[in-house]
Amino acid sequence: MADEVNPEDELPPLRQAQIAQTEERIIAAATELFLADGYVATTLEAVAKRARVGARTVYVRFGTKAALFKRVVDVAIVGDTQPVDVLGRDWMQAALTAPTAAERVAAGAAVGRQIMERTGALFAVAQQAAAVEPLIAGAWQQGREQSRQAQAVFWTRMAEDGLLDPAVDLAWLIDTASILAAAETYLLITRMTGWNLDAYQDWLVTMWTRLSAAPRGTASL
Repeated sequence: MADEVNPEDELPPLRQAQIAQTEERIIAAATELFLADGYVATTLEAVAKRARVGARTVYVRFGTKAALFKRVVDVAIVGDTQPVDVLGRDWMQAALTAPTAAERVAAGAAVGRQIMERTGALFAVAQQAAAVEPLIAGAWQQGREQSRQAQAVFWTRMAEDGLLDPAVDLAWLIDTASILAAAETYLLITRMTGWNLDAYQDWLVTMWTRLSAAPRGTASL
């Protein structure tokens, strides 16, 4: 099956750059409004006004508020609008290839920290929006699955590279580490304890280190 062609890839470079800049302005404006006013109160018209573009531009580019919000969250997760997913980012590759288990865990926790630093507040908006917007609820579930897949790649690579105790139950480790790294867990921690990002990152390092050092059910938590 042939690869799908993006029509924008066939545009002149200057036009592509203009489209990208417009999208970045819309995303920046939408991010500000979603965080300030919440999902329900934010409108595409308000986003267009904040971004200083025509409302039609926002509608043509994104179609619906749910699609725009999903794009806002996706961009926040990776840090920019480039078409490179989490696993393809340099900072994730560092976590997948560091020479020791301790360095990989530390790098993985740093990845979790930077994602929550950019996206934690938006995750809180998404959690509320999912209760009233089915498309956001679907995207939230998709995000869970993608996060778990990233954890599966991370820990499976650790096992393949001989950096995990062979007695460790890999499936259990992936499941448990995924729960610890989940957006819901981060939101619960910050709401219950008031921990800052440093404390959250340290907690991930501690928990993942303990979980990965012992067979299932024997880690001292």
